[in-house]
Amino acid sequence: MEAGFVFVSLFLVIFGIFYLFFSTRNRERLALIEKGADASIFMRPKTDKAAPFWKILILNFALLLMGIGAGIMVGGILYSNFNVEDEIALPGSIFLLAGTGLLIGFFLTKKLDKE
Repeated sequence: MEAGFVFVSLFLVIFGIFYLFFSTRNRERLALIEKGADASIFMRPKTDKAAPFWKILILNFALLLMGIGAGIMVGGILYSNFNVEDEIALPGSIFLLAGTGLLIGFFLTKKLDKE
């Protein structure tokens, strides 16, 4: 019974968020049009040179996984060679190197968008 309640609640929350997002967006657009704004401001330009979303997603996901793998290796080295406690070495190095991978992905994404 409790699991069903959780799934129904989750569905209602997600539906509510999407409903509020789209209804608010619609009201804002109607208000701008009533004030005399041109409707073309809601259309994206066709000459957008930004990198495709899937390339950015794959780049960041790959760098995240590489950072996690490197963090596991560094945590194992810290634990075995430098006698750092296992509970400190592994999570600390995993989070540090995964965050570093995402930071590198951010800068590479900026560079990809410039091209």
